[in-house]
Amino acid sequence: MKRSKFIRNAVIGAAGSTAAACSPIPRRASQGTGAAKVQWRMATSWPGSLDTISGGATRVCDRVSAMTDGRFEIKPFEAGEIVPGPQVLDAVQSGTVQCGHTASYYYIGKNPALGFATSVPFGLTAQQQNAWLYHGGGLKAIQDIYADFGVINFPAGNTGTQMGGWFKRQIQSVADLKGLKMRIPGLGGEVMSRLGVNVQLIPGGEIFLALERGTIDAAEWVGPYDDEKLGLHKAAPYYYYPGWWEPGATLDVLVNRSDWDKLPTEYQEVFKTAAYEANINMLAQYDALNREALGRLTAGGTKLARYSDDILKAAQEKAFELYAENAAKNSDFRRVYEPWTAFREQVYQWHQVNEISFANFVTAQTKR
Repeated sequence: MKRSKFIRNAVIGAAGSTAAACSPIPRRASQGTGAAKVQWRMATSWPGSLDTISGGATRVCDRVSAMTDGRFEIKPFEAGEIVPGPQVLDAVQSGTVQCGHTASYYYIGKNPALGFATSVPFGLTAQQQNAWLYHGGGLKAIQDIYADFGVINFPAGNTGTQMGGWFKRQIQSVADLKGLKMRIPGLGGEVMSRLGVNVQLIPGGEIFLALERGTIDAAEWVGPYDDEKLGLHKAAPYYYYPGWWEPGATLDVLVNRSDWDKLPTEYQEVFKTAAYEANINMLAQYDALNREALGRLTAGGTKLARYSDDILKAAQEKAFELYAENAAKNSDFRRVYEPWTAFREQVYQWHQVNEISFANFVTAQTKR
């Protein structure tokens, strides 16, 4: 074996070692100089200024190139460069681009079950979501739904539990929500609508102006680091928590199925490994960045506020009413929801024993 070929294989194996059994590591991704040269475009739902969430897309592209010696190249595009952020699925499905990085819950109007691919109100934390996707049948269930669109998806990012949004005034009860104009997507938006909120769907890059000009009264995005970059703290003083509608939001990379099937097997394995790596890395990055950003925001005058139990209980009740209705009328939703519910109950019980009991003790000892 030639020395250059040996080194290349060694680098490929080492780069993906953390992906473990969920994403097999390609042994000869580039197959020397005989491998096909592939060039793709990736539409995304994110402004490039949000380096962490858009960085998930960039990381997939960079790692694919690195693991194939540049033989498989993907160029990412910001929201609006090819299509608006909420239209990534349409662009991938039509073949306008080969792949896209987005949040699947943007497309619940096409199929409400796609909400589970991202996050649903009072659902799974990031750790629990990954367990469900990779080892609880979740990814297979979501891929079966996307098959109807001629698309295959892979998790490629997670924000962790999000914050509950920015408000121009205090919200202390369900009555305070009625008539409020709020930017919030997904099933969380549907729950808020049932609580009397006038729900608005606005791309991330347009939230600040809408909030500043009073077009909306409240808005949610992700968490302290991204929200600070968007300047949302300059438009509304109250920052609510927790983001009960997105306890562990997964982002997906969507691939046109026809283009996927044309890829050499080695490139498919490289792509899956890169997506897996982006999924794990983004969560770690957000946890590291959000802790610092929240400190800056509160030091600058942001007023942290917890959603009242009145709001949380009402929202949870409306959420599960919505799930029951969707399950009754949509077979795809029911096929995902029923096993997901069983998984949720069991993993909650397990984490009550270990994760939550430990977290409750140590946080009580932490100086505030």
